[in-house]
Amino acid sequence: KNKCLFLLYIEANSISNSKKASGDKSDTLVFSSKDLKAVKEIANDSDTFKLIVNSICPSIYGHEVVKMALALALFGGCQKNGEEKNRLAVRGDPHILVVGEPGLGKSQMLQAVSVLAPRGVYVCGNTTSTAGLTVTVGKDSGSGDFSLEAGALVLGDQGVCCIDEFDKMGGEQQALLEAMEQQSISVAKAGIVCSLSARSAVIAAANPIGGHYNRAKTVCENLKMSRAIMSRFDVIFILLDSPDMERDQMLSEHVMAMHRGQKAENSHAMRKHGLDNSSSQASPSLSQRLQIQPGENWDPLPPVVFRKYIAYARKYCRPRLSEGAKSVIQSFYLELRKRKNQMDSTPITTRQLEALIRLAEARAKLQLQEIVSAEHALDVVNLLRESLMDTLTDDLGKIDFGRTSGIGRNKEVQKMLKALQRTAERDCKNLFTVDELRKIALEIGIRRADEIIETLNLNTVLLMKGNRTYQLQTY
Repeated sequence: KNKCLFLLYIEANSISNSKKASGDKSDTLVFSSKDLKAVKEIANDSDTFKLIVNSICPSIYGHEVVKMALALALFGGCQKNGEEKNRLAVRGDPHILVVGEPGLGKSQMLQAVSVLAPRGVYVCGNTTSTAGLTVTVGKDSGSGDFSLEAGALVLGDQGVCCIDEFDKMGGEQQALLEAMEQQSISVAKAGIVCSLSARSAVIAAANPIGGHYNRAKTVCENLKMSRAIMSRFDVIFILLDSPDMERDQMLSEHVMAMHRGQKAENSHAMRKHGLDNSSSQASPSLSQRLQIQPGENWDPLPPVVFRKYIAYARKYCRPRLSEGAKSVIQSFYLELRKRKNQMDSTPITTRQLEALIRLAEARAKLQLQEIVSAEHALDVVNLLRESLMDTLTDDLGKIDFGRTSGIGRNKEVQKMLKALQRTAERDCKNLFTVDELRKIALEIGIRRADEIIETLNLNTVLLMKGNRTYQLQTY
């Protein structure tokens, strides 16, 4: 039978959204004269950098360097060749990973960032699927046509996508590879072939396995995460819950002041004068520069004003590198590459060099400046130094550049790897069954054979070939 198709037209004079929430961000890009005046006052502040960093989640005490990285991710760098079809676009949004033990405020900082961002999406890794992150294809019940439904990364285009519990995502992490580097999502489903933009900065928080970070292992081993995903992040921070009498006292005062409804400045007044004297004698570190000093009066920026300032900076500010900034970034990159030649590892690549440029542009954009100065580049270099100190420090407190290769300097792992290489050369084979691997481990005095095999498989040294058989790769 022939079916008739009726098209319904509605004439309307005005449309208002009845489901509009009180915290809606749809009017963020509309600036009134009052908004422009507030933006100008913030930019002309005596220390805009310090004000903005401490305005991010002020309920969480400390972690000034982590908050600085989150602020730079909110402002973002400048995308290159984005409008030219014949040239490959270079992403301008930095990606941040915060690894820490439970109870250090990672989730609160991520939620604060998603609220402050002009366009922010917050998802939790243990309840997120691959389609929920990227794109899903649905079928319309009326017409029967297929349609695309955007996921979190597409909804966060030109904004921020915060992913909590990143370590519990499992196989869904592989869906982020294309979106984090090319900033697009390719779709080939149900006869639909297209590419969607996903120009969002990914800020992720993860807990180590067992809830405790083991310094004897690398970040990949602590999270059981592939090196391909880890290399996408521009900055990686490790937060440890180490006992410190002075810091614990200030933290407890801060928490009690927050619960009493008082200003958190009381906790900063508890800071000892010895720290201030030491910082005044020598050049202060990056975290000391960002700390609120005793007796200093300050108020965090209201979220509405902060959001307007971020939107204004992202829309109108396009900073360029100065010669001084180029010299600082290049010298730091060459310094690390030189140390790489002395160590058997690659601590920094051209991908991290581009990350330095992105962060330096975001540092200048934070103060609404059109030129990236050498001072901005130095702040970013110090930020990356602290990040490298976190990721490359071993259990003895020493800097080990070999830890970027994916396998830590665990004695049993290295011992097992050498035994496998000797056996492969002697027997002229590279395939081993699980029973053979356990036998080799038992011969050299290793009892945790299954755990060692899992570690080597995670770092692509042993590849599973099916039927409980592993292939040894050249390492």
